[in-house]
This record gives sequence, structure tokens and C-alpha cells, in this order.
Amino acid sequence: MSREIKFRAWDKDEKRMLEVYRIGFDGPIDGAQVYCYLDDRGAKGSKECFYDGDGLTLEQFTGLKAANGDDIYENDLVSLDPDDPPYQVIFDEGKFELSNDDLKLIYDLSETHMDCDIVGNIHENPELLEAQHDTRTD
Repeated sequence: MSREIKFRAWDKDEKRMLEVYRIGFDGPIDGAQVYCYLDDRGAKGSKECFYDGDGLTLEQFTGLKAANGDDIYENDLVSLDPDDPPYQVIFDEGKFELSNDDLKLIYDLSETHMDCDIVGNIHENPELLEAQHDTRTD
């Protein structure tokens, strides 16, 4: 089975998600350099930039799509049932998983879970996980 390999990146300083279009290992700075667009790739006025890894969190595409067709990435928060708390998409021991630390549940992320909805990500919507924790400790 083959899947598309692509990444997005969370800029911790600017607090926004970036589109990654290239990762290079041959630059003048030790380690990887990540090349991103700050807005729509190739659109008029789009701004290109690169990072040496500082302040940036790379997140890989899982190769799977949510019920509405959106790509699912690491650190997305997904809902399998509207009445249940969201799960965080993580990469652990060579596979993508859905994790809910509060309930101590882990599911392998696979085609069987693709009727899920993406409700956010841990960077822009941390309150979704915090609210889940608060309701469990009351």
C-alpha cells in the first residue's frame, strides 16, 4: 500500500499552520531545513520562507481522510461520536493512533475510523482536550 507523503507545520512563534512544500537536509544550517508557504502556495502575494527547525512542529499526513474528505494529520483532534470526547492523532511505534489519555484508550488509526470528523488540532484548540479533562475530574 502506498500513501502520499506530505507535511504541515505549526509555527509556535506566529501561532499558525503552514503548508510545507519541501524539506531539505543539505542546507548551510545543521539538520533539516523546512520550506513553507505562509499562505496559499503559488497564489498571488503568497510568501515563501524557510526554517531551520526552531519554533516549528512538523506534522505528517496519515494518508487517511475524514468523513468530509479533509486530510487527517498528526495532532488533529477527531471525533468518532459527537457525544464522546475527541481523540488526538499521534504517531507511536511506527503507526498512527487515536489517543484519549483521560479514558486510557488507544485505537489504531485505520480505514475503519474514517467516518470521524476533524474538530480541531492541539495547537489551535487545546481547550477541547482541557474541557475533556475537566469533565472527567469533576
